[in-house]
Amino acid sequence: MATSMRASGLRASASAAGVRVAPVARPVGSIATCSASVGRNATPAVGTPSVVHRQARLSAGARRCAPISRVAAQGVYAAGDKPWKQKNARLVLQDGSVWPGVGFGHTGTEVGEVVFNTSLTGYEEIMTDPSYKGQFVAFTCPHIGNVGINNDDNESAKCHLGAVIIRDLSLSVSNYRSRQDLDTFCKQQNVIGISGVDTRQLTKVLRDTGALVGVVTTDETKTVDELLKMANSWSIEGKDLLSVVSCTEPYEWAKGTMPEWEFASYAKAAGKVPYHVVAYDFGIKYNILRRLASYGCRITVVPAQYPAAEVMKLNPDGVFFSNGPGDPSAAPYAVENAKAILGKKPVFGICMGHQILGQAFGGKTFKLKFGHHGGNHPIRHNPTGRIEISAQNHNFAVDPTTLPEGVDVTHINLNDGTCAGMLYAAKKAMTIQYHPESSPGPHDADICFQQFVDMMKADRAVAV
Repeated sequence: MATSMRASGLRASASAAGVRVAPVARPVGSIATCSASVGRNATPAVGTPSVVHRQARLSAGARRCAPISRVAAQGVYAAGDKPWKQKNARLVLQDGSVWPGVGFGHTGTEVGEVVFNTSLTGYEEIMTDPSYKGQFVAFTCPHIGNVGINNDDNESAKCHLGAVIIRDLSLSVSNYRSRQDLDTFCKQQNVIGISGVDTRQLTKVLRDTGALVGVVTTDETKTVDELLKMANSWSIEGKDLLSVVSCTEPYEWAKGTMPEWEFASYAKAAGKVPYHVVAYDFGIKYNILRRLASYGCRITVVPAQYPAAEVMKLNPDGVFFSNGPGDPSAAPYAVENAKAILGKKPVFGICMGHQILGQAFGGKTFKLKFGHHGGNHPIRHNPTGRIEISAQNHNFAVDPTTLPEGVDVTHINLNDGTCAGMLYAAKKAMTIQYHPESSPGPHDADICFQQFVDMMKADRAVAV
């Protein structure tokens, strides 16, 4: 009752000050119940087996509960202290709402666009996906950190997102591959974490309002007005982030999926006739490179601004345009390079690559209300009617009404009907607006890599 009255008083004070305080998630473990007290007054005949067993159970239960009782009785916690961490971090959204929480990982203040991700697994892969540059990820899965961090699942050399927002940070780590906990990892990667947030309510806000810019801070000296001003002065629209996350020099990649993780029979049989693929790094994920290599490709990765003429000098069998962060319309250099390559070599684009190629075809892009972020998005392949469950991470989409004649929309997102894939046969180009390499996510769309290889095989046969 006292806790409830204090929370009500806090919210009343904040309301009087004109500040919207978001629902506060109750600390896990804030209420303890001792099962040993149940049935304490029952008085069956003494000496019966049930009484002996019950007395043993009550005695064991009393021992388990005793430390809690002694702590309370001995006054171990000073006045005002509690056996859980106090709220010491804030998320302030541009709509004026304030979401208090418990900070972990890096400390400081960051601004970014807040999006929610519905994946139930793979938080390490999500956090290291370069496509999240300029964003904060709110996980709808309530329990994060339970399998720790390992050395194999990173999708890039470092984290690019600004913050992670979660409901509950796991108190323990249990996985044979784990090498460190999430808190330590976030400290090393300079990523601010905030837990204890009502992520269900936050997700509802973002779905209704659309993606919002927010500021996460552990600095108690900053006022809400200061943080709100920061949020309202920043936008991801119009920002070219491809060159920010891209490599600076070309490099070679030949490592495929590890044998114990390989799942595609076609990939297992590939490799006898290797294909040379030049991959534009707009924020490319490691597992995209692994899947291409597994399907028999030798890959030369080049920076986002690498000239198309230099790419053609490498005489590739195909050119790949990768995933990446930011606004696709803010990278005209990438569109011009794509235009210069179209029709000369088979090309394949994923996510940002899909949007860049869409513009190179002559189409336009637009910003989605809250984007697609998660591992459970249904896709329909129009030519066959096949349904794929896909992993997605993007905030922009190609407007199919702006595409020229000859471009077929091959895939549709069944959640909102947006364009999820294109084929421009005359230009030897294919694209998809999701992640066939998963990591994390289902493997339904892995067939896209086979289709790209088949396109290069056909083109090589014509050239011969």
